Amino acid sequence: MDYFTDTHTHLSDEAFGGEKEQDEAVARAVAAGVTRLVIPDVSSKERKAILDLCRRNPGHCFPCLGLHPTEIEDNWKDELMMLERELARCHETGAESRTPRIVAIGESGLDYHYGAETAAWQKEAFRVQIELALKYKLPLVVHCREAMGDTLNILAEYKNRGLRGVFHAYSGSLESFRELSRLGDWHVGIGGVLTFKKAAIAGFIKDIPLDRILLETDSPYLSPVPFRGKRNESANIPVIAKFMSECTGWSLGEIAEETNRNADRVFGL
Repeated sequence: MDYFTDTHTHLSDEAFGGEKEQDEAVARAVAAGVTRLVIPDVSSKERKAILDLCRRNPGHCFPCLGLHPTEIEDNWKDELMMLERELARCHETGAESRTPRIVAIGESGLDYHYGAETAAWQKEAFRVQIELALKYKLPLVVHCREAMGDTLNILAEYKNRGLRGVFHAYSGSLESFRELSRLGDWHVGIGGVLTFKKAAIAGFIKDIPLDRILLETDSPYLSPVPFRGKRNESANIPVIAKFMSECTGWSLGEIAEETNRNADRVFGL
């Protein structure tokens, strides 16, 4: 069996119900060969559930801390203060406590599809989280929806400062990927969208070097074909990998080995 890493799964989402259902989803993933799951944060509302999930599933679940752009409201500065305090606390306690090791800052970024009216706040919050990633030497998990130009412009401000991370659920063009590659040590997260009919990414995925690709589900969202309309789970990663193999000619073994290596390098798993 090939083994995989899901580098973006929202297992603390209400779609998974309580702890029992979350842990069952982890068990299904492991049984399917998806042995490591990176859990992004969206705001203080889910943070405790994420950390608890990772405590219950050590070696399988790894937490991030961040503020999602669509969660930015009037209290966004307070949210960032809470984020910074929690990050400092986790950093200070580390291996001496049951606090799971934080593997990235995020999910952060810009989203003009649902939150264009908060664009100015989003940009400020994005810059704060970039600075946190640099301060703690952590990768950044970037959410970018209908905001590629502004996202690249902000990242350009930090060129040559060692910023690194992943553009999750990559929806940009090949040209945008090449521009991104000039701005830092960036990977792209590829998930169920790859399997969608007329998905643009399927047309140029083979032109992205395999050592720049991470596999993800973004569960419970973006279920791959043939599971559209159903709750997505990390156990579906092999379905995405198989479709990627068919698109590119890369073997399933190559994809598993290289994307796992990429996840190790990005997140320090």
